[in-house]
Amino acid sequence: MTSSTAFKTFSLANDIFEVSPQDEIYAFDVEANKRINREAPWDKDPQYFKSCKISAVALIKMVIHARSGVPHEIMGLMQGKVMGNSLVIMDSFALPVQGTETRVNAANEANEYMVKYISESEKAKRLENAIGWYHSHPGYGCWLSGIDVDTQMNNQQFQDPFVAVVIDPNRTISAGKVDIGAFRTYPPNYTPPNASSSEYQSIPLSKIEDFGVHANQYYPLDVEVFKSSLDTELLGLLWNKYWVNTLSQSPLISNRAYAVSQIVDLHQKLSKAQASVSSTRAPIPAMKGQEEKASSVPKKEEKKKEDNQLAKGVKDSTKIAAEAQHGLISQILKDIVFSSRPSQHGANRVTEIIDTVMTVE
Repeated sequence: MTSSTAFKTFSLANDIFEVSPQDEIYAFDVEANKRINREAPWDKDPQYFKSCKISAVALIKMVIHARSGVPHEIMGLMQGKVMGNSLVIMDSFALPVQGTETRVNAANEANEYMVKYISESEKAKRLENAIGWYHSHPGYGCWLSGIDVDTQMNNQQFQDPFVAVVIDPNRTISAGKVDIGAFRTYPPNYTPPNASSSEYQSIPLSKIEDFGVHANQYYPLDVEVFKSSLDTELLGLLWNKYWVNTLSQSPLISNRAYAVSQIVDLHQKLSKAQASVSSTRAPIPAMKGQEEKASSVPKKEEKKKEDNQLAKGVKDSTKIAAEAQHGLISQILKDIVFSSRPSQHGANRVTEIIDTVMTVE
């Protein structure tokens, strides 16, 4: 295995598409930027922006920053521009902020650093404006909490266009793919249309209430990651430096605390679901009448809720088991490739492992 193979695997896992360095996405037109800011079409349509396109270099910087802060949250800013109904992130930089396991606070030093960084960027001919902020949710998914919603609303009110990006470094390590989400909030007192069902994600029991209360105050954007041939050279240098360390690490060890917390959370969810499941004992026969008809609808709703809780528990347990199994398979493969001598027995082990992988998938 080489660094180029590792980089190609990362690119495929995260659906990174390549564009030419001469592509319009890399050009910054000052006049066009002023014009679209004057027109501000996003003020007329709360869902004007549909996607968030992120440079692969900016993505790597954000992921490294998020991982370095575990178990605490981190925060940074992103520079970019507007292209049609997309927000394009060209670069990102970390902010010197103090974070905890559940929130991150930007003090005066962070604001001063932010202003100085952007002014120095302009001197270096980096003309893109601050177009969003990012922070991490270590281990509890990509969504906006109540504090995040308030922060993003203020940002959109005073420096729109602006986007909020959330990264989960723990789930990124476990899944082998960057767990990221981009969001925009709705204006105050705005009632969104019926939201389409988004992809299911596991939310810790302690966070479910906060997630549910604010879920209708913002909407997700499609996230796309792009790179140029010049970005490929830069990222290739990073991979040449770090790929051996990555290969020698095991997510089962480096992410052990997260795996344990996932199992504990699953146990709490299943215990709660079990407590709400009605008794399986046969009901006492009753006369058909108005009372039975009135109670039939609530019973159906209650049954549906019970099944929904159990179905989510099954999805969470399947995800945890698959990630653990993939980690074990990865370790066995490394052991065969780097520790065992070539033999027929080793070849047979590889065949068995491949069959296991196919079964899991």
